[in-house]
Amino acid sequence: MVNLGLSRVDDAVAAKHPGLGEYAACQSTAFMKGVFTFVTGTGATLGLQMFIQRKFPYPVQWNLLMAAVAGSVASYWVTRVESQKCSNLWLFLETGQLPKDMGTDRRS
Repeated sequence: MVNLGLSRVDDAVAAKHPGLGEYAACQSTAFMKGVFTFVTGTGATLGLQMFIQRKFPYPVQWNLLMAAVAGSVASYWVTRVESQKCSNLWLFLETGQLPKDMGTDRRS
């Protein structure tokens, strides 16, 4: 049995997919970047709202909710982009070929 994070993977599966550890490390990094983005995005949005509130007084009712929503949206975006990079890494490790871009080339 091979440890992969908190779970164990059978040796046969680990031997069949030699890039499994690298993919798991990549996904772990992507999720941690998402958590960090949520915390910093929420804090930055809350700070910005407090700064704006000094200049233009308005009710504080929704400050925390809006900051959490902004942090969540930023976190989702960062995690999605980083997870896509991990998926591309996995495809490369399994097939030896880079995946084709799906409509990102603006020259064609």
